[in-house]
Amino acid sequence: MQKSYLARVKQKGQVTIPSEIRKELGMEEGATLEVRKGQGGVLLVLKPSIEPGKVVGKEEYENIISELDESRRRWR
Repeated sequence: MQKSYLARVKQKGQVTIPSEIRKELGMEEGATLEVRKGQGGVLLVLKPSIEPGKVVGKEEYENIISELDESRRRWR
């Protein structure tokens, strides 16, 4: 059985991922997570980081911009 953890959702929807999980996954500050609504919960998926200067396709670029715009709208 996998170990489970409890986390609280803070004022701006922030949740702290336990350090044991972050270390195991190699998750560092600034990591990008995909957030999916799942059956009865939320699934966080660690996405590979985009290296500075790395070329991404037009579709990926548009997805990134769309996600940033949506995040900005939610924070306002």
